[in-house]
Amino acid sequence: MAEITAALVGQLRAKTDAPMMECKKALVEAGGDIGKAEELLRVRLGTKASRASSRVAAEGTLAVYLSGGRGALVEINCETDFVTTNEDFVALAQTCARLVAENNPADVAALSALPLDGKSVDQVRTELVGRIGENMAIRRFHRYETTGKLASYLHNRRIGVLLEYDGDDERVAHDIAMHIAAMKPVALSAGDVPAGLIERERSVALQKAHEDAAKAAAEGRKPQSPDILAKRIEGAVQKYLKEVSLLNQPYVRNDKQTVEQMLREAKTAVRSFVIYTVGEGLEKKEDNFAAEVAAQVAAAQQK
Repeated sequence: MAEITAALVGQLRAKTDAPMMECKKALVEAGGDIGKAEELLRVRLGTKASRASSRVAAEGTLAVYLSGGRGALVEINCETDFVTTNEDFVALAQTCARLVAENNPADVAALSALPLDGKSVDQVRTELVGRIGENMAIRRFHRYETTGKLASYLHNRRIGVLLEYDGDDERVAHDIAMHIAAMKPVALSAGDVPAGLIERERSVALQKAHEDAAKAAAEGRKPQSPDILAKRIEGAVQKYLKEVSLLNQPYVRNDKQTVEQMLREAKTAVRSFVIYTVGEGLEKKEDNFAAEVAAQVAAAQQK
């Protein structure tokens, strides 16, 4: 059997970036053949990644790439916030954003199949999972290709905004992207708010009106007329629409004017925008340390 030297282990580590002990084990198993050892590590790291894939990845990072009229916003998730600062993890997100902008993949599966450094994006992700030991998933992306202009804003890589606009003042566009990150509008204008959200708000207002009517009756007060109640409900809906539509929101840098008024003064028009918040809608794992310790103790007693 060939001697497994530190230099040989270092050479394999340089090629695979796998942990030193994993490299040594693979070389021993492969009889010192570095090519076979590399293949063994691919299988081993892939198996490790497969085991990790069942765990919830609700932390993560966002990345933005802009080049002329093309741009992309990408979210990649992991299990713990510790990994979000890992250089390789952040670099993968940034690379994915560039690939989305340049290649226009149809979906995450198409992005995962794109070539990257002689492998596929998914192979690179899988190997990174194997090295770090946490599940990672490319969750979503949004791409623009426009005749207008693009601006972006990232807040701690956890809230990301991509903005499509017309105008000559890049500072104004950046400020609007920051406003979106802070105020989180759901649509550009009131007319763009999804019907489902409007109906939900109307239902809440109607329920509150019924509760107030029941309270008035219990206290012997005269209830409001159906016309007054209808106006009250519609007023609550209109108030909601102003709060969640970008153009109607008070501008964060000057709440005496709306975003629409500010944009008009700046001769800038927002065409559309997208905002991502890391992990939104994902169920995060809640660790129960006491239960985990109890389970470990019970398992030890059974041995």
